[in-house]
Amino acid sequence: MKLTTAEFIEKYAVKRTGTNSLKWDALDQRYGDPDLIAMWVADMEFQVPEAVTTALTERVNHGVYGYSYTPDSYYEAYFNWMKQRHNIKLEKDWLRFDNGVVNSIYGLVNTFTKPQDAVMILTPVYYPFHNAVLDNHRQLITSELINKAGHYEIDFADVEAKIVANKVKLLIQCSPHNPVGRVWTEAELKQLLEICHRHHVLVVSDEIHQDIIIGQQPFVSALTVAHGRYRNGLIVVTAPSKSFNLAAMLNSHVIIPSEELRERYDKIHQQINQTEVSALGQVAAEAAYRDGGDWLDQVLEVVRSNYKYLRDELAAKVPAIKVADLEGTYLAWLDLRAVVPIDLTKEFIQDDCHLAVDFGQWFSKNDAGFVRLNLATDPKFVHAAVANIITSLTKINETRAISATE
Repeated sequence: MKLTTAEFIEKYAVKRTGTNSLKWDALDQRYGDPDLIAMWVADMEFQVPEAVTTALTERVNHGVYGYSYTPDSYYEAYFNWMKQRHNIKLEKDWLRFDNGVVNSIYGLVNTFTKPQDAVMILTPVYYPFHNAVLDNHRQLITSELINKAGHYEIDFADVEAKIVANKVKLLIQCSPHNPVGRVWTEAELKQLLEICHRHHVLVVSDEIHQDIIIGQQPFVSALTVAHGRYRNGLIVVTAPSKSFNLAAMLNSHVIIPSEELRERYDKIHQQINQTEVSALGQVAAEAAYRDGGDWLDQVLEVVRSNYKYLRDELAAKVPAIKVADLEGTYLAWLDLRAVVPIDLTKEFIQDDCHLAVDFGQWFSKNDAGFVRLNLATDPKFVHAAVANIITSLTKINETRAISATE
């Protein structure tokens, strides 16, 4: 029986402090204040689907955690999910496993480029993309997305010009895009992939947020663009972690349709990344893909409601704050530059509003003054965050008005 949104929150929302939660228990270490409202790292305050807990409990009760392999039932559950939700038909030979998408991106940069090769990202974008390039001593090339009053678009002319000028070897792209919330259309993806195809640029597509669709634009995988025309120059990375709150289960997918690319990947990873699969991670993911659909749909209702509240309240009370369109992900992207001096953003957000967020400059040097807020949480935290922002700005404006009259 489907729960109401209020019933879902009552049943699944949990307090996470005191559980070694990076999001909540590391606030003092990360932000210097343990009492902030944690709205930063991308995981949830919701317990996983009951089917996941049941499957894990049965596996734990067996009491043995020896070496495991991926059963056919895992492929069946995952492939059915991808086909039914996104019309993506996968083949078993394409799939490799890893312990997280970030780890995969680091590995793919190492596997398919050499030191000082140019690697492109579309900024602002998830900051581990930057790190994966710089930590591996590659040349970081950025193409800034075009911000049209909170709706972002790809600057295709800039992308192609920089690919040619810098002899870019690999492009890491993200859809749904973190942090700006775009779900790229097939036409946009086709134009981007065609540019990369024309200039022999390998594309790594991070599609970890594929199930988190908030707006009307449906998710389109790079795998399906132009009936798979670009698959031979494409690797997709994804995981159940965002969809089902399973980040610590260390189970992710590397999808490589090209036999040539798979051979290169396998050869390198035999040398540098001899790992086994996460047995519990795969038990959890299989159960989620098989029986977690209704749970996810209700999470999405909570996120949509949280986004609407955030957007509408700020539009009514502080319209100068621009909230980006949220088509996908559960991450809101706010432009505070019209209300707070850029160099005072951190002081305002942490000291005045008592929030722990991801700051814009982490995603791009050009985006200081922006903040990213996690909306996959109990609405009480979103309501408190909005109230704190509005109250703090009201006090600042009152102080300015008094100063102006003195």
